[in-house]
Amino acid sequence: MSIWFYLFLIVISILLALMIKVIVMKNEIKNMGRELSRIIKTDTNNLITLNTKDKDLRKFVNLLNENLKELRNLELEYKNGNGELKTSITNISHDLRTPLTSIRGYLDLMDNKNLTKKQKEYLQIINNKVKDLTDLTEQLFDFSKVLDIQKEMKKDKIVINNVLEETLVSFYSLFKEYKIIPQVEICEDKVTRLLNETMLKRIFENIISNAIKYSESDFIVKMFQDGTIEFSNKTTAFDNVNIEKIFARYYTVKSSQKSTGIGLSIAKQLTALSGGKIKATYRDNILKISLKF
Repeated sequence: MSIWFYLFLIVISILLALMIKVIVMKNEIKNMGRELSRIIKTDTNNLITLNTKDKDLRKFVNLLNENLKELRNLELEYKNGNGELKTSITNISHDLRTPLTSIRGYLDLMDNKNLTKKQKEYLQIINNKVKDLTDLTEQLFDFSKVLDIQKEMKKDKIVINNVLEETLVSFYSLFKEYKIIPQVEICEDKVTRLLNETMLKRIFENIISNAIKYSESDFIVKMFQDGTIEFSNKTTAFDNVNIEKIFARYYTVKSSQKSTGIGLSIAKQLTALSGGKIKATYRDNILKISLKF
């Protein structure tokens, strides 16, 4: 046999060896990808394993495992930080509730006394400030509960129409107190989505509470078949510039010195967790908050 034949056999052998190595490496990389995806999605301390002895792949896997360890440490720090934040917020809320309740009690007693017109004005200012502080305290407490909801978010098939109607009815006394006659238009067909009912109610409650706070006697709620819900009310408290910040935590509207607190911020956070979308628009003195699930 000629030397060319032997060279041909050698080349073929090398090519076959390279092909086998490439196939093995491709399979290992696919397995690594699947294993990495599983590890990230599940709460596990497992690391990526490798069957091949290829040095380059092993170096790559070692690098990935080091990054996984670092990612777990960061996740643990985040969870611990959230837990500490929740505990602190809950404690602060409880600490503020008791003195605020006492203050309101004494203010009610003073309200029954014979006061001058000026004293009554001062008393009303104090009452309003105490109420604002009480509202903020409740919102802080709500925020701490949101952290719990995120941990155990069980979703079920929910008829959004029913939850919206129930929530609106629960605000009947407040509507009456603020002399607001809500106009409600809800589609007849039932709109069913996979959602957490407690979370959905909290979203509606926070949006409605904000609307009552800023509404100038009117409040319109519309729900459409595609899962869109619109809450709108007339108000002169906003402009097209600051409307973009309405979902920011503790954002204060300068024109009225009222604060949206964290209610709308929580609503946005819960809507995102529910897989929905929320946006705000302001046109012709009409504030509209739209939800879609």
